[in-house]
Amino acid sequence: MARPKAVYAKNLYELKDKIKRFAFSGVFEIVMGQPTTTGMWIIYGNEKNGKTWFALKIADYLSQLANVLYVSAEEGIDGEFIEACERAKIPFNNRSLKFYEYTEIEVLDEMLSKKRAPKIVFIDNVTIYADELKNGVLRQFTQKHADKLFVFLAHEERKEPHGATAKLIKKLSKVIVRVQGLACFVSGRCPGGVLTIDEEKAQLFHGVETTSN
Repeated sequence: MARPKAVYAKNLYELKDKIKRFAFSGVFEIVMGQPTTTGMWIIYGNEKNGKTWFALKIADYLSQLANVLYVSAEEGIDGEFIEACERAKIPFNNRSLKFYEYTEIEVLDEMLSKKRAPKIVFIDNVTIYADELKNGVLRQFTQKHADKLFVFLAHEERKEPHGATAKLIKKLSKVIVRVQGLACFVSGRCPGGVLTIDEEKAQLFHGVETTSN
């Protein structure tokens, strides 16, 4: 096994200006700042609380900055999912956001290894991929594609992501969003805050600040 390479402070400071960040604006900038373009995020909550709606909303926003792949593994691309896209007002002419039904991790790996693969991947949700991502596969998969951002959706159990894999993802995530009662509590390595969902207007409004998890 190869030994890790040491990095001195001088090297760290030289790397700072080379780190790529999303040029967020509006409510997303208020609660998420200018997040790095790689790593992991997690969005979790109970069913029927607006989790998918929020994920679609930010997927559409991120698609203005890079190509996005959204894997609707649990719902598939059925009537309810299409209605969720309509409520989130995904533009019909958005060609930077592509949707897939459940796709095996091995197939996703092949897709993301291509030269022009999307830079942002939404996995909806972790429960469907729990078996495929256990035994170290999650780390192997995300490290292999370290130049990408993975946004995982997860169910909630006792105010935490459901399942061991989802809990690990939360620990590794730079941005954590817990959705409850149409409110999105944002924390992690970002400013943090609350975004309130207004599905009728398909908008997000900034609320009060919250502490990091």
